[in-house]
Amino acid sequence: MNSEKKRLYEGMFIINSGLSEDARKKTLERVTKLIEERGGVLKKIHEMGKRRLAYEINKKREGFYYLLYFDFPSKYILEITKELHLNEDLIRFIILKAEEVLEVLEFKSLAAQNY
Repeated sequence: MNSEKKRLYEGMFIINSGLSEDARKKTLERVTKLIEERGGVLKKIHEMGKRRLAYEINKKREGFYYLLYFDFPSKYILEITKELHLNEDLIRFIILKAEEVLEVLEFKSLAAQNY
């Protein structure tokens, strides 16, 4: 019986905007497969679309943003992070512990918030 401790995580992944749609889908599939191969279970994927980066990263100004929620064994977080760093199609990513899965995301630009 597998009694590994799993936690809920959220991961923000920014994929290179210069990729074709098929290549972008394959990159996302590689990320999800990596999660599932280590015993993770995907809960929700939010495709946030193409957005401008706050600053240039590796000569890139835009990227496709994806927010993933997944249950994952805590002992494999460091291992999966190392493997994700090897994926050249990912501009940036971050994985954090989450309290709950957000079903709906609301995005507001800073200009719209009247700062």
